Amino acid sequence: MTDSSQDLRETLTFISDRTAQRPEIALVLGSGLGDFAEALDDRFSLRAREIPHYPHSTVEGHKGELVFGGVGGKAVLALQGRVHLYETGSIRTVCYPIDVARGLGAQLLIVTNAVGAINRTFIAGDNMLITDQINFSGKTIESQGNPARGARLLYDRKLAERGSEVAANLGLSVRKGVYAGVLGPSYETAAEVEMLNRAGADVVGMSTVLEVERANSLNMSVLGISCITNLATGIALQKLSHNEVTLVANKVKKDFALLLKAIITSL
Repeated sequence: MTDSSQDLRETLTFISDRTAQRPEIALVLGSGLGDFAEALDDRFSLRAREIPHYPHSTVEGHKGELVFGGVGGKAVLALQGRVHLYETGSIRTVCYPIDVARGLGAQLLIVTNAVGAINRTFIAGDNMLITDQINFSGKTIESQGNPARGARLLYDRKLAERGSEVAANLGLSVRKGVYAGVLGPSYETAAEVEMLNRAGADVVGMSTVLEVERANSLNMSVLGISCITNLATGIALQKLSHNEVTLVANKVKKDFALLLKAIITSL
């Protein structure tokens, strides 16, 4: 077994040798949302496949690049695409990009994702600020001797309120709600969606929860934004597909990018 700390040092050295940019904010871009990174100021990108020990996604809509640049005067590292737990079964692989971002200096993590709506008042094309999460992935981050870690609020309430204020100033309507993270990769049955509804979830996706737990363990502040790309099974009558998710994300990415840029600029 390789030494994970040594792997991380080698990854950070490789990146540092190629760019002097040090991010204040790390941004994980979900399915169909990666184009935001193309608009960063003074952008510099590295392909995930070229970076030692860095995982790369196999899912359509996840480009697999680390893009450094600026937004509103803030130094940002945008992760175009993520690795899902169902791809590797490895918590370490899912969370490794968060470790890298923190190692490079990022203190704030903004996670984004494409989700299905469970809350029947939500519609495809809405954006939602995540207030909390339910981890149904079957895995969790170990507390590493800190039993108080799990008692913390995973999502920063002040950041969520800032997001609401920014959206209102832009004339954009945003929802607030609870994200349920499941393992995937198959979409949920109508019965499973009803279970998630009864558990208190507003939306469901196949990522995010472990990344946020890891960021929390590294003392990073977290803001979460979900792009609602479809209605979950049983809420919608038609059969769901990943193509639908990507298509809707592409249609609403202008408002998504506008909101995300304004939030980052306001911080």
